[in-house]
Amino acid sequence: MSSFVCTESLWIDTPHGRLFTRRWFPAGVEHSQAKPPIILFHDSLGCVELWRDFPERLCQTTGREVIAYDRLGFGQSDPYPESLPMDFIRDEAERFFALVRAQLQFDRFVAMGHSVGGAMATCCAALYPQSCVALITVSAQAFVEEQTLRGIRDAKAQFEAPGQRERLEKYHGDKAPWVLSAWTQTWLSQAFSGWTIEDTVDSIHCPLLAIHGEQDEYGSVLHPMRIARLAKVSGEYLILENCHHVPHREAPDVVLDAVGRLLHISH
Repeated sequence: MSSFVCTESLWIDTPHGRLFTRRWFPAGVEHSQAKPPIILFHDSLGCVELWRDFPERLCQTTGREVIAYDRLGFGQSDPYPESLPMDFIRDEAERFFALVRAQLQFDRFVAMGHSVGGAMATCCAALYPQSCVALITVSAQAFVEEQTLRGIRDAKAQFEAPGQRERLEKYHGDKAPWVLSAWTQTWLSQAFSGWTIEDTVDSIHCPLLAIHGEQDEYGSVLHPMRIARLAKVSGEYLILENCHHVPHREAPDVVLDAVGRLLHISH
């Protein structure tokens, strides 16, 4: 860990189970002087550990606290007690994020999410317009596109190969089968086929940046364009050439620079 960044791991108790959380702090910044923290929402197979060194670098670049948590059922958090509900995107924003926010006692925040976490971050920005000062989505989906479904079918087939499930077990333990089925069965189900970001989000009233890889196997560039149109203040999208579904790992310097510029104009 950099000498400029301090870190803390903790558990958040909720009525539904414990959530594993990690915080990165800029060293030497008094709490009273701190800017609104950046909250990271992970993707459908993700967790805190899979952000790797990005949160630390994000903390260094922006001078803000960064908070990431494992959603219930993922990573080191407790198992999800049932199947994932079809309204899981809004449910994360309304139910679980509200509990994280209350426990960590922050009001204003920056919402940032990867893939489906981007939709969750967008929902948080819409539900808490007086508190969310900026929104960043990375490879987020805005609707159920055939390209998205094809990418999920391909990934599902790859996980059937010998040794592939162990990749998930490394991060999710014995919750790995639930994690994989929660992703594939939800998105491939007929009941979810009509979902759009507009069903969940009316409009966004803070600066918005939608980042997307031109070669993203889970969605075309129509997604960031559609997300950017939700903004009533400042909505932009950034398409990265020669980049796939994980821009913050494939082109971290570009992503960090773009986020830094966006947050410079927000509060």
